[in-house]
Amino acid sequence: MSTEHRPGEARFLEARILVPFLITALIWGSTWIAIKYQLGDVPPSWSVTWRFTGGALGMFALVLLQRLPLVPDRKGLIVATVMGCSVFSLNFQFVYRSEQYITSGLVAVLFALLLVPNTVLSRIFLGQRITRGFLAGTAIALVGIALLMLHEYRLALAQNAVMGAKVIIGGLMVMTALLFASVGNVVQASPAARGQPVPTLLAWAMLIGATVDGTIAWVISGPPRFDWTLPYAGGVAYLAIVGTVVTFPMYNGLLRALGPGRAAYNGVLVPVVAMLISTVFEGYRWSLLAGSGAALAMIGLVVALRARNPSR
Repeated sequence: MSTEHRPGEARFLEARILVPFLITALIWGSTWIAIKYQLGDVPPSWSVTWRFTGGALGMFALVLLQRLPLVPDRKGLIVATVMGCSVFSLNFQFVYRSEQYITSGLVAVLFALLLVPNTVLSRIFLGQRITRGFLAGTAIALVGIALLMLHEYRLALAQNAVMGAKVIIGGLMVMTALLFASVGNVVQASPAARGQPVPTLLAWAMLIGATVDGTIAWVISGPPRFDWTLPYAGGVAYLAIVGTVVTFPMYNGLLRALGPGRAAYNGVLVPVVAMLISTVFEGYRWSLLAGSGAALAMIGLVVALRARNPSR
């Protein structure tokens, strides 16, 4: 029996789904704080460029190691171009800049809203049906995310009005980022993408994304800049290898097996991990409101992912 499923057909509690789901959530929960330490002397656009340049090199090494085709076919190159421009360029250009305004934990919380455009776009373009259980779980999770955001906004506003405005600016940047990410996610689950070897597709997408990132960086911030200190260089290496080469192939598999809507629930678990890390490194302050929000987000995740898939 084939282990390949059309988007949305796989069961979440299968080991081949649950294990990469948890691993990517745990790793991506740590990358948000790593991004924070990329912001300093090096402009954000160059930091994004170095991450995906390293990611592309790592993915091409994986392609060679697995003896996969080095170049995808014409359809694959088109998909890689869309993915590169949306996921590995514009998405992260806004994400990195957003952390200049708000904490890494809140960025992760807001990015959990990715499940909304993912679900809508996958319904429109992939014909993936939406169950009542999934809608119920999503509603519960969104209430939890709203409580977490409200908690952060109150903390910022308590300091001064300027901090409250920064939360809004940073939030708008994240909203823009997740729209680009959602386009790339739906494309990755499309029939054109599913016919391509994952490492080859991702290698070219990251290479194209890094090229676009470098162009943006040069136009906005001037010639290349890099910080050779251990915190910065080590952060780039961690984000490129662990946060990109290790995780994106697993997440691509989730997109293909679960569909963009359910795969995006990975982002509901990520902020809880990110906020726990933010508590240690950024002094994130928990409250009854924040704790309730985190609990509701997790309950919504369980409800949505336990919902049975509709028959086709």
